[in-house]
Amino acid sequence: MANVRRRRQDRRPVEASSLKSKIITWEPSEEFIKNNHVINTPVQTMYIMGDLGPYGKLGHREYENVLCTIKVDGNGVITVKPDFSGTKGAYRIELDGEKREVWEYTIENASAQVQPEEEEREQRVFRDLYRRHRDYLSGLVGSDFEMPLPGTLRLFMNGEIVSAQGYEYDNLYVHFFLELPNQWSSSPFQQLSGVTQICATKTVGWDKVAYFCYPFTVEMFYTQKDEDSLPQWPVLYFEVLSLDFWQRYRVEGYGSLVLPSCPGVHVLTIPTWRPVDLGTVAEMRRFFIGGSPELEDLTYIRTPSTFKGKRLSRFGFRTKTTGSVTFRLYCLQQSKAFLESSAQRQRMQSVLDRLGGFSQQSSVYNVLEAFQRARRRMQEARESLPQDLINTSASTVLQPLEP
Repeated sequence: MANVRRRRQDRRPVEASSLKSKIITWEPSEEFIKNNHVINTPVQTMYIMGDLGPYGKLGHREYENVLCTIKVDGNGVITVKPDFSGTKGAYRIELDGEKREVWEYTIENASAQVQPEEEEREQRVFRDLYRRHRDYLSGLVGSDFEMPLPGTLRLFMNGEIVSAQGYEYDNLYVHFFLELPNQWSSSPFQQLSGVTQICATKTVGWDKVAYFCYPFTVEMFYTQKDEDSLPQWPVLYFEVLSLDFWQRYRVEGYGSLVLPSCPGVHVLTIPTWRPVDLGTVAEMRRFFIGGSPELEDLTYIRTPSTFKGKRLSRFGFRTKTTGSVTFRLYCLQQSKAFLESSAQRQRMQSVLDRLGGFSQQSSVYNVLEAFQRARRRMQEARESLPQDLINTSASTVLQPLEP
């Protein structure tokens, strides 16, 4: 206790009535707003005074009046108040004496006109000052702007899980992870999964809404290896769970989100579903015990990346539509291909050049992939035909018609 500092007992407490100035100004005037709503810069103030006293009583303070106020701030800005008279006419000062004297005066700019040589020298000094300031800022920022490698697209995304609405139980939280397809990569220290905080729901209209406002940041790289292949965009898988008083959790819904291929701000509301069993026993178990059917692999929400077959059968898999989750995504794309001119971009016609300007949806990918599969099947079928049959059909097609 020897190192503990103790207050002096003879110090009197400060009462609230001893404050000399107001902490809050409830009704500020326009002049107060102008003086306090600007950046505080050092200001020098000068006054032009006028002694308007009667003859023989000059030099008394009560007869002195402020005719003009001149302020010069640290940026070199000169403020004259009131303004130069010009065509406005003279200013009036009315005294409070017995004679009620009225004085009129004008304010004129009597400075000599700047010679062209002096004005040019002043402009040269300002240009040199601005150039030095620009060089100083460039030295702080640096000239090396980090660019991705040629043929590489950098996708930077600031995401936010805004809310979840329409679910059956309270105390919701979201578990999510990002799956990177082939030719996509990320930093070894990049975190591709996360869990939100537990959030209580709030009744908004007819739905119960849980506002998470959970932010996350992801940086990914796409490396183009084959110009004929279509790029597959990363997929965000998530599951919504609830937690009750006994620390039992239930699965409220599964969902997935394909990251937007167009840069900008995107607000997306994704519906979810959950697997169910037949009968009332499963729902009673879910209510009393907390157990519910779950997916062992969240990628089963879509086509799993490990699936190598031709058909994925989900016959007999029963699901139930639940609520939805709202995401807000801020997507930025960077690539050296964006610096190319439009003519070169049209000549190259590579997939990477089209990534920045067009939003290729998954339906377009599916159509093109189906076309490529059909083309490969036609080629395989053509190769399996006998060679003499192919030659006969070709000669029949090329034979001209007789008139």
